[in-house]
Amino acid sequence: MKTDLTALAKRYVPALDWGRSYNRDTFQNDMIAAVIVTIMLIPQSLAYALLAGLPPEAGLYASILPIILYAIFGTSRALAVGPVAVVSLMTAAAVGQVAEQGTAGYAIAALTLAVISGGILLAMGLLKLGFLANFLSHPVIAGFITASGILIAASQFKHILGIDAHGHTLPQVLYTLNENMNDANPITIAIGVGATLFLFWVRKGLKPLLIKSGMKPKLADVAQKAGPVAAVVVTTLAVFAFGLADRGVAIVGEVPQSLPPLTMPSFSPELIGALFIPALLISVIGFVESISVAQTLAAKKRQRIDPDQELIGLGAANLGAGFTGGYPVTGGFARSVVNFDAGAETPAAGAFTAVGLAIAALALTPLVFFLPKATLAATIIVAVLSLVDFSILKTSWGYSKADFAAVTATILLTLGLGVETGVSAGVILSILLHLYKTSKPHVAEVGLVPGTQHFRNIHRHAVDTDPAVLTIRIDESLYFPNARFLEDYVLDRISDDKEIRHVVLMCSAVNVIDFSALEALEALNLRLKDNDIALHMSEVKGPVMDRLEKSHFLHDLTGRVFLSQFDAWVALTADRTPKAAE
Repeated sequence: MKTDLTALAKRYVPALDWGRSYNRDTFQNDMIAAVIVTIMLIPQSLAYALLAGLPPEAGLYASILPIILYAIFGTSRALAVGPVAVVSLMTAAAVGQVAEQGTAGYAIAALTLAVISGGILLAMGLLKLGFLANFLSHPVIAGFITASGILIAASQFKHILGIDAHGHTLPQVLYTLNENMNDANPITIAIGVGATLFLFWVRKGLKPLLIKSGMKPKLADVAQKAGPVAAVVVTTLAVFAFGLADRGVAIVGEVPQSLPPLTMPSFSPELIGALFIPALLISVIGFVESISVAQTLAAKKRQRIDPDQELIGLGAANLGAGFTGGYPVTGGFARSVVNFDAGAETPAAGAFTAVGLAIAALALTPLVFFLPKATLAATIIVAVLSLVDFSILKTSWGYSKADFAAVTATILLTLGLGVETGVSAGVILSILLHLYKTSKPHVAEVGLVPGTQHFRNIHRHAVDTDPAVLTIRIDESLYFPNARFLEDYVLDRISDDKEIRHVVLMCSAVNVIDFSALEALEALNLRLKDNDIALHMSEVKGPVMDRLEKSHFLHDLTGRVFLSQFDAWVALTADRTPKAAE
């Protein structure tokens, strides 16, 4: 009993596993990574909170307890959890529909959104529903992230220009920017454009310059990651020294000097109902982004990621955010890569990062009073433009026109109708794309490769065939979208050839035969019987055969089920002379 409880605890609390082997060397590596990530996260957390339409401290609060909870329940050794650009944008779009930005109701709705999202993720993890994320195809995800990057960057130009603008779609944002362009503040533009150019240069040019000047690569890497902090310090000092706030430069203002407060979400049925679908979309997108990053980094060190436990870890993180003044969070690509490259060995690096951010929330928040919002906007723009990847359009066009159509539609819908519509359309497109591809499975007529026991497509290889035996290889599972396709294919084929007396379905690639497909096979068996043709099957997998044995199909089958296609060939072509396919 004790052993079972211990195994159960390790299953749902991975920290009990890696914590046993924690040592001084691991601690040192995790601490170094935590320092680097903390430096990066301070300005980024403030910026993403503003993107979500929340006070800047909400970004810090959402980066403290959620990181600690993920460190306890998550399985990735390098994933860094917190506010991310896409989820922040989706939060603004969702909460903006139920409350006015800047009000207490807006903040409460954001908390509620985080708690609903956490509950959804936790439930999915406990029910082992991690596979549902597979319904979002890579092309659709790539298109959505690219469009979101463009939309986020466009939404931040109002801070760069120092004007008022709003909207959750690209046309709305561009229209309001154009309407208020005459109100642009030259000083704000100088700060915003200057900070943006500086941060772009830091990303590409600072590290090589420092290494060339003699600095060690690791130290140069830290200096590069601290680039946003340098932009924050310089522009904040400039605003303070020259009194630029009195000349129209928008600043962050007062940020509470405290640890995350204990907050309570709303339990209003109306609010929960209004936020449930957006929370579901945020949960799915956040999980897909997080698991993709986690698996990529884990593969580099031959580590294992448990998708269902990741759902639990992210669910706990979001619940923590909802009860401590934050908003929905997930694993971020940029910060996770930085965490990995900085040498993080365990999730404890995230916990140390949380401690660093807690210290910042207690001691450093007064220092950002004069921080210009244009600098935070520059931080967001530089971060999200790295997400924009139009090469997916060229790649998908050359590889699959259907995938290209899905990518293009997702991008256009996200930009034109908003992130919720875009991601909803993405889910629907992913499912429709899968149904379309599997509704017309590849079916090949095969023959025997001379001198072997292998069977190949008669149109691609020189193989032996028999005029009385038609062998069809099905390269897809049989289920409701394609059940009639196979039936129609076989009946069309036998109508053109009166010599056929046996039809063999080679099922080596068939993993599932659902009830609709079973009925189609039963109908095909009867139709072939009426034409004096026997229906056979070969290479049927065990789980598929188990299901067939529970039905009347095998009893009514006019032919046989062969262990291998070669056995079927030998049995059905006995005493016949094969001819070579043309």
